[in-house]
Amino acid sequence: MREYDKFYIGGAWVAPAGGQSFEVVNPATEQVCGTVASGSAADVDRAVAAARAAFPAWSATSVGERVELLRAIGAEYGKRAGDLAAALTEEMGAPSALAGGFQVDLGAGHLTTAIEILETFSFEERRGATLVVKEPIGVCGLITPWNWPMNQIAVKVFPALATGCTTVLKPSEQAPFVGQIFAEILAAAGVPAGVFNLVQGDGPGVGVPLSRHPDVDLISFTGSTRAGIEIARNAAPSVKRVTQELGGKSPNIVLDDADLAANVGSAVATIMTNSGQTCSALSRMLVPRARMDEASEAARRAALELTVGDPTGDVALGPVVSAAQFDKIQALIQHGIDEGATLVTGGTGRPDGLSKGYYVRPTVFADVTNDMTIAREEIFGPVLTILGYDSLDHAVEIANDTEYGLAGNVAGADLEQARAVARRIRAGWVSINDAFDFHCPFGGYRKSGNGREWGEFGFHDYLEIKGILGYAPPDEAGS
Repeated sequence: MREYDKFYIGGAWVAPAGGQSFEVVNPATEQVCGTVASGSAADVDRAVAAARAAFPAWSATSVGERVELLRAIGAEYGKRAGDLAAALTEEMGAPSALAGGFQVDLGAGHLTTAIEILETFSFEERRGATLVVKEPIGVCGLITPWNWPMNQIAVKVFPALATGCTTVLKPSEQAPFVGQIFAEILAAAGVPAGVFNLVQGDGPGVGVPLSRHPDVDLISFTGSTRAGIEIARNAAPSVKRVTQELGGKSPNIVLDDADLAANVGSAVATIMTNSGQTCSALSRMLVPRARMDEASEAARRAALELTVGDPTGDVALGPVVSAAQFDKIQALIQHGIDEGATLVTGGTGRPDGLSKGYYVRPTVFADVTNDMTIAREEIFGPVLTILGYDSLDHAVEIANDTEYGLAGNVAGADLEQARAVARRIRAGWVSINDAFDFHCPFGGYRKSGNGREWGEFGFHDYLEIKGILGYAPPDEAGS
C-alpha cells in the first residue's frame, strides 16, 4: 500500500493545508492500492508563491546551467525508471512491458530532445535596428492526465524548465504515483527551490484554483475537451495564456495500393495499445469499400491474437483505468451494436475468464458510417471502427467530418499519393505509414485544442516575445 502524504513546494516536502487525502484504486484488482494527499486552494497559493519567488533567479540562468540541470534530471530519471514503471502498472493498469518500455521511455525521449533543442535554441535575433527577444513567460500551471502520465508530464515540465519558467504540476488524481516519484527525481537532481512544485488533488480542489490564479502566467492542460473548456473559462478573467491538448477521433486512411492485411493488423495492435486509452488513437480506419470484408477479416484475426489480463504478466492489454471508464466504453460498444454496425469481434462485458478488474474485450466494428455514435464520440478504449470509402476525395471528406483534429495517418505504398492525402487531412499530427518523430509538433485543430508540444515547437508556448526597437545604432541597423 503506497502512502504519499506530502506535496513538494518550495524545495521541501510539506503536508497539505487541509490534511485531506484520496484513495487510488488498482484497476486490475479493484482494490485500494494507495492514499495520496489532496490539495486545496491554500496549497495552490503556497506553490504559486514559491514558483513566483523562484522565477527571477531561474529565468536569469544561462542555457548552460539549464542544460546541466536537465542532464542531472536525466541521470536520476534513469535510476528510477523501474519505480516509475511499477507505479504505472499499479495505478493505471499498463502492462509491465508497456509501462517499463514506451510509457517510461517517452519521458526519457522528451528529456533528451529538450536538451538537444536547448543547446542550439535562439532566444534572440536582430532584425535591422530591432532586437527580438524570447523571454520565459513566468509561472506555469501544468495539469496532466492519467493515460500516458510520463509523456504528458515530460512534454510540459522539461520545455518549461528549459525556457526559464517555473512550474506547478497537478497530475491526474487517477494516476498520481508517477507524479510523486517524478517530484522525487527532480528533488534528487538538485532543481532549485520553487522552480518545480507538486500539488496533488482533483479538478475542483486544485485544477480550478490553479487555472484561476492571478499569479499564474500560463496553464497547459491535457485531457478531455469538456474539462478544457472549463479551464479556459476559469483562466479568462486573468487573461493568462492557455494551451490545451484535448480529445480526438483520428482517421487512418488505408490506400488501395496498401498491403491491406499488414496495415490493418498493425493498426489494430496500435489502437489497442494502452487499452485504447490514447488521445491520438487512430480509431476510425478508412478502407476502400470494395475491400471491407478483407479488412474486417484481417482486423478480426489481429484482435484475436491480443492477450488481455493481469498487467503484471506477459499480456498485450491490461484493464482500463477506472469503473467509470469501463462503463463509458461498455455503453458506447452497445451503441455501436444498436446502431447497426457489424460487430466483427469483441463486444460488451469482460473477456472470458476475467471476473474482476476493468477489462474490456478488444472490439472491432465494420460497416460503420460516420454518423454513428461510435464514429463521432471519443471512446477511449480498445475499440476500432472500420468505415468504407468510394474514392480518395470521399476518404478525405470522411476523415475531416469530425469536430476534432488531433491526428491522422495515411497508409500506402505510393509515397507521393500518401503525401497528397496527408496534406488534406485537417489535423495537427498526420503520419505517413506510422512514422514517429520526437521533434514533430504535436497538437490539434478545432476541439482537439490549441498550441503545440514536442520538439522545438514545445518551447514556443512558454516564451513571450519582446521587441526592443532602436537596439542598434542607425549605422549598424543593416549589419
